[in-house]
Amino acid sequence: METFEERLQRLEQIGEALRHGNQPIDQAMELFEEGVKLAKTLERELAKIDRRIEIVVSEPEHGDSAPVLESFADAGGHPGDLA
Repeated sequence: METFEERLQRLEQIGEALRHGNQPIDQAMELFEEGVKLAKTLERELAKIDRRIEIVVSEPEHGDSAPVLESFADAGGHPGDLA
């Protein structure tokens, strides 16, 4: 399996090839389809990574303590306040 970086590099190569427009329409369409598939796969992988980062960042500093959750009222706001 290719790494994320290798797939991203391939997507960049496809974009460059399509920008130059030197290939026949059939080949350009194949490249476009490959690029769309790669982009979707990379986007899903980035979303997973983003979720993992959120989990790590929101973990309590001490492994045995529970996270502190504040309600809107505790934070000085009121439900329905937009600002």
